[in-house]
Amino acid sequence: MPETSDVVELILQDHRRMEELFRRMRSVEDDRGAALREFSDLLIAHALAEESKVYPALKRYKNIEDDEVEHGEEEHDEGNQALLALLEVEEIGGDEWDEKLEKLVEAVTHHADEEERTILNGARENVSAERREELGRAFREERERQLRSGCGSVDNVRKIVES
Repeated sequence: MPETSDVVELILQDHRRMEELFRRMRSVEDDRGAALREFSDLLIAHALAEESKVYPALKRYKNIEDDEVEHGEEEHDEGNQALLALLEVEEIGGDEWDEKLEKLVEAVTHHADEEERTILNGARENVSAERREELGRAFREERERQLRSGCGSVDNVRKIVES
């Protein structure tokens, strides 16, 4: 896939990667623990980068509803809570794991679908390509900074959920 800096495309790439990681976490033939660790890091880094670099900028545009952006942040909280519940399951692949995984899949898939239909389509239609590139660079830098910090650790996810 060609390298892009368009914030919409970067967010969509993360969403597709999350879907792939869901498939891996469901597969008895895969290293589900490794897939969960990668997913946890990506979800947290992605959400923090959106909330600090993308959402505030998009609130300034007409035709991108503030309540859609705020709803996106609420859905990040729901996803983080579902992630923490899965991270705290002791037996990977057991019944509790499967139950918590499906709640996580549901929360994140719902959010990604809504975000793509509302916020991202609004950004594509109302934000110049140049500005989307600037936002994309800021999003990527923040996401990478978060990934380097180990943002998806159970202790960090717990702190985020409790705050």
